[in-house]
Amino acid sequence: MNLSSKNLKLVAGVIYLLVLIIGLYYLFSFIDLKDLSSYEFIRSHKYRIIEYKNNNFFILTISFFIFSIIWVLLLGFAGPLLLFSGFVFGKWYGLLISLISLTFGATLLYTLAKLFFSDLIRDKLDKRFSNFKNYFKKNELLYFIIYRFTGGGGIPYGIQNVLPVLFNISTKNYFLGTIIGSSPPLFVTIALGSGIENVIDKNEKLDIFSVISSPDIYLPIIGFLIIILLGFLIKKFFFKN
Repeated sequence: MNLSSKNLKLVAGVIYLLVLIIGLYYLFSFIDLKDLSSYEFIRSHKYRIIEYKNNNFFILTISFFIFSIIWVLLLGFAGPLLLFSGFVFGKWYGLLISLISLTFGATLLYTLAKLFFSDLIRDKLDKRFSNFKNYFKKNELLYFIIYRFTGGGGIPYGIQNVLPVLFNISTKNYFLGTIIGSSPPLFVTIALGSGIENVIDKNEKLDIFSVISSPDIYLPIIGFLIIILLGFLIKKFFFKN
């Protein structure tokens, strides 16, 4: 690699980091995290959001799709997006739009990370995850599906998306593996978001009994625990030391 190529990657990397910092700054300038934890705030805005969705379904879908891709590029957590998607769009459409947007966003992030930050990722993470390389060499797509299904073994979503740079996974297998492997855990979280919407719709005031006694809530939680258990067993079986 010649010097000019290295300089180009350095400039592009710096620009990306600046966009990341500016994006996060403006995001949290307009969002008050305290409001998001207020039941009254959520309930009062729930009907406005649903009404807006009913009147502007296509616009909201496109906006959510674009925002999700940007959010993934900014290394954001997937949880808030999935809960919102289930809350607003429901289980099945929420899964469809979330899975497609997050997969495109993650694949784009992986491509950028592989192009501009591969040396940095290897320097920081290679020693810790080097034992996984042999597994991915055996069957790249299969092990990446398992990796996605298990949530990267508990790795934060942003790091989970760029860690495969270490294994040099093809873009095609990255995309397919994300679509297939992410579907079950995404559905569980989205179903929980949909359940929260139903609970809010039925209860003027929120109490712990009304939450845990609702099948819209406890069934996704049970599903989540099952996925954790399956993920642990799969990890022990497929990723033996």
